[in-house]
Amino acid sequence: MEIGIGLPTTISDVDGKRMVEWARRAEQRGFSSLGVIDRVVYGNYEPLIALAGAATVTERIRLTTSVLLAPLRTNHAEFAKQAATLDRLSNGRLVLGLGIGGREDDFEASGTDLGARAKDMDALLDRSAAAWRGDLGVGPTPVTPGGPQVLIGGSAPASFRRVAKYGAGWIMGGGSPDEFRKSAAAVREEWSAAGRAGSPRLAALGYFALGPNAREAADTYLHHYYSWLGPIADYIAGAAAVSPELVRGAVDAFTDAGCDELILFPCDADLSQVDLLADVALS
Repeated sequence: MEIGIGLPTTISDVDGKRMVEWARRAEQRGFSSLGVIDRVVYGNYEPLIALAGAATVTERIRLTTSVLLAPLRTNHAEFAKQAATLDRLSNGRLVLGLGIGGREDDFEASGTDLGARAKDMDALLDRSAAAWRGDLGVGPTPVTPGGPQVLIGGSAPASFRRVAKYGAGWIMGGGSPDEFRKSAAAVREEWSAAGRAGSPRLAALGYFALGPNAREAADTYLHHYYSWLGPIADYIAGAAAVSPELVRGAVDAFTDAGCDELILFPCDADLSQVDLLADVALS
């Protein structure tokens, strides 16, 4: 199983210099991907722009949106153009993890209809694929034939069917290895039923913090970021890997569950976190 690391794009007050250095160091240490999370009503970096910055200082590491809120990208041709541009800037390293979203405030601020998000996501996928094929006259032409690799997020049966229709695979946006195993089996069933060749790529994300203040960092950041979920934020914070033993346990458990790539997102933006995670997870 490959191990990726998230950029600290949702941690407060991270400046651009640190973000760029984080990307550079993550590649030097051998991580497979740089991940970014998407929100609108929050002080985070816009995901595609953040990955464009990372692309300029890296050459090998994949650039993964995990996940981008697809229904909020209402200009489908412009979105396809943005993704194709980043694909070219990175020489084909972009992986588009796309999800349906669910925060009412993100949709309200974007002027979009929360209730229509499934239909809007399918429309984005259809139009983007057409653009990347060259059917709409929208350039540039992606380095990757047919457009960037697409991973679909979500835990509902409709998400698994969407993987089989549109995606190269599935990404779980948080959850236990047992939940991953169960959902991955459902994804494979839909993939086979749709007559897709080969196997879907299966990825997951989690949270980590290491060092003497790890527990405090995880509690502070995750309770703030997920405050809208109420008591569920306690579960998310409690599940963070805040010791070398917990990181190794997560890596082993997701490997056993059939995960192809685990992207671990930081709860602390200190650059030492990149090295601390590499020493534990990549050794």
